[in-house]
Amino acid sequence: QARIGVGGPRDRVPRERRATATRRAAMMKHGATMRPTGRTAVVGAARPRATRTVVRMAAVSEATTGVKRNPNLAKLGAGYLFPEIGRRRREHQEKNPDAKIISLGIGDTTEPIPKVITDALQGAAAGLNTKEGYSGYGAEQGMGGLRDKLASRFYDGLGIGSDEVFVSDGSKCDISRMLMLFGSDTSIAVQDPAYPAYVDSSVIMGATGVLNEETSQYNNITYMNCLKENGFFPDLSKANKTDLIFFCNPNNPTGACATREQLQSLVDFAKANGSIIVYDAAYAIYIEDGSPKSIYEIEGADECCIETCSFSKYAGFTGVRLGWTVVPNKLKFSDGTPVNKDWNRIMTTCFNGASNIVQAGGLACVTDAGFDAMMGLVTYYKENCKLIRECFVEMGFEVYGGVNAPYVWVGFEGRPSWDVFAEILEKCDLVTTPGSGFGPSGEGFVRVSAFGNRSDVEEAIRRLKKVYG
Repeated sequence: QARIGVGGPRDRVPRERRATATRRAAMMKHGATMRPTGRTAVVGAARPRATRTVVRMAAVSEATTGVKRNPNLAKLGAGYLFPEIGRRRREHQEKNPDAKIISLGIGDTTEPIPKVITDALQGAAAGLNTKEGYSGYGAEQGMGGLRDKLASRFYDGLGIGSDEVFVSDGSKCDISRMLMLFGSDTSIAVQDPAYPAYVDSSVIMGATGVLNEETSQYNNITYMNCLKENGFFPDLSKANKTDLIFFCNPNNPTGACATREQLQSLVDFAKANGSIIVYDAAYAIYIEDGSPKSIYEIEGADECCIETCSFSKYAGFTGVRLGWTVVPNKLKFSDGTPVNKDWNRIMTTCFNGASNIVQAGGLACVTDAGFDAMMGLVTYYKENCKLIRECFVEMGFEVYGGVNAPYVWVGFEGRPSWDVFAEILEKCDLVTTPGSGFGPSGEGFVRVSAFGNRSDVEEAIRRLKKVYG
């Protein structure tokens, strides 16, 4: 019989083949590769000694590319606030598997979307199965009919046209796109405390310095303190001149709502300094005391303000995703270029438009029937808020917000916010949000959200009173 192999017993190569196959299987299991040295076993004539195939396992754990990490992401001091809350909630649940945890923390809506709106969503989805109802790409700026209705429903008499309204997948996404619009060489001011997306998105874009560990603030950002001593409205006389001012009203997290006079002073401040205000009106529909619901109710705002809003807390679209941003034609850069023009370019470059199905739901929201249904949801959450606020007041806490906004801001003076969060979670199986997660000026407070089922809110109140009452 013919022999296979070189310089050894008859079964040498079969054993080596078996060994090689075994090594190959092991390396494939761990994602490694086999690399020959360049010398291979020879089939045929005898040689003085056999050559061998040498196998090397790549060190997968040490493998890297030549691409440097974005240094701005490395600046971020900690995980984004709400995923961190979710992580701590999961840990608590794992330790207490039988606990019924109630969440009044993240601010996610809980009640069903009204039928008049879901009927429109369902109709649009079903229509895609017909020649008449099918549509592909739409305008990146949004359906013309929806832009018209948003302008007339929320900005009637304020001089805002449909060409100034841009439909999107939500305010949070638009905030990041705005930072792309203005670029990294832009100075920024934020309320403190504030919705963390303003700061974190600015850091990622490269518009800030590094985190100051002592102050828990980023260098090159102006933090406008909003404290109980100043009614949670910043002292503008102490604020630096910046290019952009992020301003949320009614405020998240404090629940404070600025008066007409305060907003006029903010607009006047921006105009005097050549600044642009990014005005987040995500909770404007909750205002009940006659305060302005749009920044464009303020004289001169169309020359210095962008307003962003969303259906998330209006119609329960937190998972559906639909919002809009208003960029007035009068708003211009220092060289005279309309901001609207560049924003249109950003949207057409970075966005393919909101879902056509979702926009059909948005159209239903701004009909008379849809708007009334949305207000029914708002009223439900406001009633929750009233119950929560009364609970803490009765227990003797200092309480703010909860009237023109769906958040109650509760003070635990002298105590770190994360400690209070942990205590409430441990003793009440209740998730809140630590105030320091919104900025250093939030230390000593927790935010309690009104977004919850009524029975859960009532149960949360019973638990709180048992521990703190």
